[in-house]
Amino acid sequence: MSAASGPEIDVADYRDVWVFVEQHEGEAAPVSWELLAKGRELADETGESLVALVVGDDVAHLAEEAVARGADRALLADDPVFEPYRADPYGEQFRALVEARKPSIVLIGGTHTGRDFAGRVAVPAHAGLTADCTELAVDEAGLLLASRPTFGGSAMATIKCPAHRPQMATVRAGVFDAGEPADGTESAADAVESVEVVVAEEDTLSTVLERVVGGVVDITDADVIVAGGAGCEGDVTPLVELAEALGGEVAATRAAVEEGWVEPARQVGQTGKTVRPHLYVAAGISGAVQHLEGMNGSDVVVAVNTDPNAPIFEHADYGIVGDLHEVLPALTAMVREKREVAA
Repeated sequence: MSAASGPEIDVADYRDVWVFVEQHEGEAAPVSWELLAKGRELADETGESLVALVVGDDVAHLAEEAVARGADRALLADDPVFEPYRADPYGEQFRALVEARKPSIVLIGGTHTGRDFAGRVAVPAHAGLTADCTELAVDEAGLLLASRPTFGGSAMATIKCPAHRPQMATVRAGVFDAGEPADGTESAADAVESVEVVVAEEDTLSTVLERVVGGVVDITDADVIVAGGAGCEGDVTPLVELAEALGGEVAATRAAVEEGWVEPARQVGQTGKTVRPHLYVAAGISGAVQHLEGMNGSDVVVAVNTDPNAPIFEHADYGIVGDLHEVLPALTAMVREKREVAA
């Protein structure tokens, strides 16, 4: 095998499903617990252990929580060098553990952080990495089936890696449900192993001078979303006002984003983000499959469309046939009135 293809390995030497628990300032990213729940399913199917990897400074509580949420054990790399996040120390620590412990499957959240350092692990380790996955499964041989949108969201590609290990995937936030911590977790600390920290501050290539949080909204955390499509016709003011009244966030279809009406960070769908709010208002959205893939996990869907035969109504709990520019302001007024009365 050529050097470009990497060294020959015995895939039988690689076992277990690993989940990277992303955290910032001691708080876990929600996608971490989503992946831990899915990782539990995959590990049960392959008959292997589920291992959580926690990296940070003073984050032992997250390692214990990972065990409480279903991990068989947790590996904890705890040192000030890991706070705040930088790709070089995180990547080097993760790579060293992967090469020493030989996991079969590694799952990482498809966040800015996860996308930033996953390649730093995959390339030197000669691993197979599939990015931006929305579905995960294992086949009868235990190979990871990592599925992701392709061709602009018009098709799904399922990728597997029979010859290289570990099988790595970055996964979109919101596509899986997070499990709840189990009761009686007093012994969780016993399943946490502190590992050797292999990086030092003087060896890192970057220094964080200032960390500014904000600017880009994460709609995957929103409990209420008001989304617009082509039916907005360039005017998203009704969406913004209803979202503000409901205490939610504005989102959009790919068409609305490409027209420049809504920023790309708010796009929902196969080529955007996957969301699971309690309430999803779909205004002026026809209901194309690509968009439905991103919002089908919503608890309650309210659709507003002038076309009574629009496919979105087949996926809605409540439907209103009408012009969103008339319907949404009326809903906004009702919400504001109800809240004033309640106050």
